[in-house]
Amino acid sequence: MTGYRGYTELSKDGDFLIGGVFSLDSGSRTPKQDFMSPPKLAICTLKNYRELKFARTLIFTLEEINNSTELLPGVTLGYKIFSTCGSINLMRATLEAISGAESQHHRGCTDLHAIVGHSSSGPSTKINQLISPFGMPQVSHLSTCACLSNREIYPTFFRTVPSDYFQVIALVKLMKHFGWNWVGIVYSLGKYGEEGKDTFYAVAKKEGICVEYDQKYKMKSTDQEVNDIANTIKTSTSKVVLAFMSRNYIRHILARIQSMNITGKQWIGSESWVTTADIASVENMHILQGVMGFAIPEATIPGLTEFLLSLKPSDAPDSTYIREFWETTFQCSLSASNQSLYKKQCDGSEDMRTIKNDYTDMTESRTVNNVYNAVYAVAHALHNLLQCTNGTNPVTGGCFSKTNIQPFQVVKSLEKVNFSTLSGGRIFFDENGDSVALYDLVNWQMRSDGSVNIVNIGRYDASYPDEQKFLIKENMIVWGGNQSEVPQSVCTESCPPGSRKVLNKTKQICCFDCLPCADGKIANKTDSSDCLQCPPIYWSNSGKDKCVLKPTEFLSYGETMGMVLVIFSCFGFLLTALTTTIFFNFRQTAMVRANNSELSFLLLFSLKLCFLCSLTFIGRPSEWSCMLRHTAFGITFVLCISCVLGKTIVVLMAFRATLPGSNVMKWFGPLQQRLSVLCFTLIQVLICVLWLAISPPFPYENMSLYQEKIILECELGSPVGFWAVLGYIGILAIFCFILAFLARQLPDNFNEAKFITFSMLIFCAVWITFIPAYVSSPGKFTVAVEIFAILASSFGLLLCIFFPKCYIIVFKPQLNSKKHMMGKDVSKSL
Repeated sequence: MTGYRGYTELSKDGDFLIGGVFSLDSGSRTPKQDFMSPPKLAICTLKNYRELKFARTLIFTLEEINNSTELLPGVTLGYKIFSTCGSINLMRATLEAISGAESQHHRGCTDLHAIVGHSSSGPSTKINQLISPFGMPQVSHLSTCACLSNREIYPTFFRTVPSDYFQVIALVKLMKHFGWNWVGIVYSLGKYGEEGKDTFYAVAKKEGICVEYDQKYKMKSTDQEVNDIANTIKTSTSKVVLAFMSRNYIRHILARIQSMNITGKQWIGSESWVTTADIASVENMHILQGVMGFAIPEATIPGLTEFLLSLKPSDAPDSTYIREFWETTFQCSLSASNQSLYKKQCDGSEDMRTIKNDYTDMTESRTVNNVYNAVYAVAHALHNLLQCTNGTNPVTGGCFSKTNIQPFQVVKSLEKVNFSTLSGGRIFFDENGDSVALYDLVNWQMRSDGSVNIVNIGRYDASYPDEQKFLIKENMIVWGGNQSEVPQSVCTESCPPGSRKVLNKTKQICCFDCLPCADGKIANKTDSSDCLQCPPIYWSNSGKDKCVLKPTEFLSYGETMGMVLVIFSCFGFLLTALTTTIFFNFRQTAMVRANNSELSFLLLFSLKLCFLCSLTFIGRPSEWSCMLRHTAFGITFVLCISCVLGKTIVVLMAFRATLPGSNVMKWFGPLQQRLSVLCFTLIQVLICVLWLAISPPFPYENMSLYQEKIILECELGSPVGFWAVLGYIGILAIFCFILAFLARQLPDNFNEAKFITFSMLIFCAVWITFIPAYVSSPGKFTVAVEIFAILASSFGLLLCIFFPKCYIIVFKPQLNSKKHMMGKDVSKSL
């Protein structure tokens, strides 16, 4: 390496030396090689004053430690700061740092005990690959790439800045907090941007966040490539753009896209640039307004500002860089040789406080605090190595003096350091060399002049329990795109309650379809993956978001159909009562006497009961009403048919009694008529008693007929009992119809048989059609069919048997006489 040293920019001797690798120069240009002489060094084209601030912070921290009586007492710390630009120079500077060729105190291969730096992840990976075989620890203050946590590849790497892995976790939590699951990514070329993008993909996928697009930006991207990036951002449906870029890249891309009318987006910045206030301007405020991101926490280091601003060229008389920095900053010459460049001679009155640049910007205390902590971490590691109690050391076991401590021992000690900082935090490293993840959540609030106020609106602290790690003050946020509310950035709007998410296999997991829940199922929360079945007695409401009790349906008095049936029942009862009144008032007339008045009055009584029993079928079924309705119906109808049957037999017996020598009427007189009606009725009563005793009807909630409602009905109990009751009525009705049919041709003065025939014909027709209608009718219509059959057959009996008689009694009184009743033309007049 002879001829290629000279990267040491600042140095000071001490008992322990700490190296610092900083890109004080940047923007390298490699000269053309002629292959006839040793390779020419890369030429640095730009000055990086921010890196100078880091280097000077390292010096300040070492001097503070040297003045401390508690940390490393009696021990002095020295430094060697190496300046690099470009990859080749970086490698050479690192080799120079570990070679120790210029040292007067050789300790084996190198005189350094640790290296602080670099500020970027890419250079840090190269540095650690070179120094780790020598057991040299490296503590970075700004290298955030998650790749550096790989202990197999970078075994001696530590950092006081959180890994991008933790930053990504915090970013994902931020997006989850605001419901953003559809985002775009713009990232920079290099390890920082590419590794950050890949880490975000991995973490976001686990949390259900999808990336609509990712666009890589290179410094040398063509105008067409930049246009493509801008158009992708503008035309995307996602409203959130994550810019995972280093500060130089974001500065560069903003300058190229600020005139491309990218509006209405919420930008999220990565830690590398989200506190770089000097990139804000009037031209790009429509992009940067409302930017959010996680930044290294602010901290105040007492005395640092005064130290940095008190810089004089005499502080580092051997540093070419400090001399050039001073001359460039104040546009004056420190030596006669440079008067051709700067006409003014520096007179010593120059003051750094009058200058504004990256070095003098004291508003940004976040990054320099990491340098401060990195130096202190190395100091604590060395301090712990020098401790000796009863001949043992807690780190190495054996005790060592300051002259025989090796770098690999510092690595072991760094793994165990744990100390408090001036700002109240704690510095320690996990098994991967990562420090605890602690971030401020910041929000960019642009001013009208294009400057920015970077406001702390929350924090993320990985050392807290999960529910306390993330804290945010939403009332302080200014949103991007001049929006007054939280922007919505989702591929598909959330499925509302009452619907479920169905994944679309042709799209990402964040893009789904919303299908309404089926009847009887609900989804009572947003974005339900499935619908829940309601319990049996419940049904889904119209919104399918709540289970409600199924409505209970029965034939009630309040509904139209129930009211109509009640009206007809009451009308039939009143009509029967009117008929009874007419017959009672004219009970001594020939018409009433000739038609067996006793059976007629009993028949009218039974018809009244028939009309009234239909009312028991209306209303909410209960245990008593279910037993009453069927038994009352069965008994009253048998009583009714028994009376009609008795009248029919009387007609037949009366005809037989007119024949010569016949005395049949004495076998079927009034007593026998009463007994026949009683016997026929008692049989039905016995059937009903057996039915009620064995398996009576009972109220039943039928949930199988309709899914959406409960039919409250009377279950028959024993179907045999029900059909026995109906069958017995049917047998009597058919028997009565046959007898009446046989008597229809009897002489006209016994013409009641014709009316009985018609009435029984109607009765039988009604009940024959009732059976299929009853079986097939659903719910309350079953009850309505039964009531209709009762009313139709009752009206048929009443009108066919009694209406002709009432018509003669009321409107043809001249025909209501014994003479006309005995005449042959009486029937014709009827």
